[in-house]
Amino acid sequence: MTEKKPWHGVNLATTLPFHEDLSVAYDAYAEHVRFTTANGVTGIIPNGSLGEYQTLTEDERKQVFLTAVEAAPEGVAVIPGVGAYGALESVRLTEHAAENGAPAVMLLPPNAYRASDDEVVEHFRRVAAVGLPVLAYNNPIDTKVDLRPDLLARMFDEGLIVSVKEFSGDVRHAYEIRELAPGLDISIGSDDVVLELGINGAVGWVAGYPNAIPAATVELYDLSTSNDPEKWARAREIYRDLHPLLRWDSKTWFVQAIKLSQQVAGVAPVGITTRPPRLPLPEAIRDQIIADTEAVLAKGYR
Repeated sequence: MTEKKPWHGVNLATTLPFHEDLSVAYDAYAEHVRFTTANGVTGIIPNGSLGEYQTLTEDERKQVFLTAVEAAPEGVAVIPGVGAYGALESVRLTEHAAENGAPAVMLLPPNAYRASDDEVVEHFRRVAAVGLPVLAYNNPIDTKVDLRPDLLARMFDEGLIVSVKEFSGDVRHAYEIRELAPGLDISIGSDDVVLELGINGAVGWVAGYPNAIPAATVELYDLSTSNDPEKWARAREIYRDLHPLLRWDSKTWFVQAIKLSQQVAGVAPVGITTRPPRLPLPEAIRDQIIADTEAVLAKGYR
């Protein structure tokens, strides 16, 4: 049996509530952490893409992390995202995380430009030197830097990473990662490949839609990763029902979409405001997300 690590299970990439004046709603964020963990989420990842980290100051990012730490119940890991344009900022955020008890951090490759393999490795090397386990975050769609299986294996062999959030959307990567770096933990990185990566041995899910429907999505993960063909049959049923909603997690409007679904589900702590440059959704997109969310709720998923 695989030893349970802090990054195993359903680690929620939390959305971040804002007041209408665009300031961070820290009290509402704490409420959201308590709500989702009470409904089965096993870990919290503040300051990820869903948390709009790019729009936050360094001080805000630190306070968001501390708010999550204070709100999370005992036994729930809080693993902050420390991705930044520069490695020095990522190092400072990692040092802050270490000083305040984080068991690990999640790190994107440098994304100010298309970095070379050597630059990617050096970026991870600097952050890993702080001493915390590092979860690599592969998001070539947004960052334009692909943490290919061979590159992940190189960093794993050097001891720089312990896990990867695989958001490429290419489920074939999981097989190649397992061949090249058998000891590297794979976390599901996109909500619309939960079943495919779950049955292939993923040990974690850095998740989006549990922000809106935590109980149903945690059940889907548990069934998908059960290694039990009978449970997989039930997982397929849930997956088919949820997939029209889950696939919004890999669309351009994923932040606004999940916040809107939270509102429709009645679990948005203070509305659905996002910080610029994100704008309110186009009407047709908004209507479709509402319809997809209502369809899921009508089937009893929460």
